[in-house]
Amino acid sequence: MRKYVLKRLAQVMVILFCILTILFVLFRLAPGDPVSRMVDPEMTPEETQHLIEQLGLDQPIWKQYLIYLKNCSTGEFGYSIHYGEPVARVIWDKLPNTILLFTTAVLLSAMVGISWGKIAAWRKGKGTDLALTIAALVTHTLFLPWLALLLVWIFAYQLDWFPITGMVSDDVWLDPTAGFFTKAGDVLYHMILPLTTLFLIHFGSYLLVMRSSMLDTLKEDYILLARAKGLTERAIRNKHAAPNAWLPVVTSVGLSLAFSINGGALTETVFSWPGIGRELVFAVSHNDYPLAQASFLLISTVVLLSNVVVDVLYAYLDPRIRY
Repeated sequence: MRKYVLKRLAQVMVILFCILTILFVLFRLAPGDPVSRMVDPEMTPEETQHLIEQLGLDQPIWKQYLIYLKNCSTGEFGYSIHYGEPVARVIWDKLPNTILLFTTAVLLSAMVGISWGKIAAWRKGKGTDLALTIAALVTHTLFLPWLALLLVWIFAYQLDWFPITGMVSDDVWLDPTAGFFTKAGDVLYHMILPLTTLFLIHFGSYLLVMRSSMLDTLKEDYILLARAKGLTERAIRNKHAAPNAWLPVVTSVGLSLAFSINGGALTETVFSWPGIGRELVFAVSHNDYPLAQASFLLISTVVLLSNVVVDVLYAYLDPRIRY
């Protein structure tokens, strides 16, 4: 196992190097000039040139590339062109917001999807199976921006039950008398609509994967043996069939948690949730090279490492798997 992990980590490093190179080239080929967005009309040509030199954009491309690789290897991603702050600070300010929303959504969707997937497989061909399968298919194929805007229009605009955008209420967080639970409740209040959107979109995939895996597991000989031993149907389903049907679901949940780090750009944009996804869209649209490159690199790193973790976890969940 140790040899396998080291081999996979070496592969990750090679892939990350390729990703770094591709990101550098793509952002240099993108239309638009980041300096022109920062230049004040009142700035003199000398001040503009000084700004270009500060950003290192006056250097040859090959030298910019070497500096870029050196900075990435040391975790120094430079300064955001738009914010004028270190890129690392901008990312770490937004990352907790993304993790809070999307990790909660993935785990909640997985728990519900796995539980309902077991029931659907156990009641194959019956009304419960049909209802759950249809619900999963319908929600899984919904267009996320349309669903998000629909929920905002109904529950935030028409009924005025929830806030339309944002993560917090200024009057609550600026109130010196507001305690921890008051502020936490305010964040949860703002999370309800985006959390509901993500739950409806994602739980169906877990349900369908779990149902399919359970149906295959129920055909195994050890399930027949468990029935012959007189075990209850509940025990057979939950203690024998379900644990052995989890492997495909583990892959799905692991990768979903990894991809959630990008913040779901569409979701964060619709709900104005201050996370990595929204910042990524902003950075790309405003040619903020350092911020966009660091965001993409963070996403790529987490996704690649999550694949390694899922593969290793497989060996612990199923003793038959050896590398």
